[in-house]
Amino acid sequence: MQTKQKTIEHDEAYLRQVSRVVEPSENYQEDIERLREFCRGTEYFALAAVQIGIPKRIVYLKNTTLEVAPEETDYDEARVLINPVVISRRGKTKFWEACVSCLNNTGLVTRPYEIRVRYYDEDWVEQEKTFQGFAATVLAHELDHLDGILHMDVAEKVLQLDKAERKVLREKEPYVVISTDCKYEVSDL
Repeated sequence: MQTKQKTIEHDEAYLRQVSRVVEPSENYQEDIERLREFCRGTEYFALAAVQIGIPKRIVYLKNTTLEVAPEETDYDEARVLINPVVISRRGKTKFWEACVSCLNNTGLVTRPYEIRVRYYDEDWVEQEKTFQGFAATVLAHELDHLDGILHMDVAEKVLQLDKAERKVLREKEPYVVISTDCKYEVSDL
């Protein structure tokens, strides 16, 4: 089956839907494999299933660190989160985010420094994990996708930048941790 990414150019309404909860009785392994295959050999940090036409609450984390350059496309953490639920958020960071679904829209987004989440792994074992720093930023971006929220919706500023321009901007204005322990307020959208 050919997997095609959804973009705001033709599929914005689709991307804005709330993804449905995965039931343990359904065959979700094929969905995970499609996510894995789609991310393989790309510079993507992560992907929510809805971005490739699977409106289910599944997130695939490929690279949640700034220590591994996105160009190193063989690097793959291969962490799968099914039905993730946020338990807590704290701290504050800012980063110029981009998204395969949002084309050249690059947005300056505030995210929590830390997210504690409960989810099922791909073997349907319940997990609870705390993500900090850039990993929390990547995860927060993907969790928004599950609720039909795009990074452009929550950005304080959005610029049209291609990959090369975005790289220059991120070198000039890199990922920044504002606070590691302040209360994180989820803004009203």
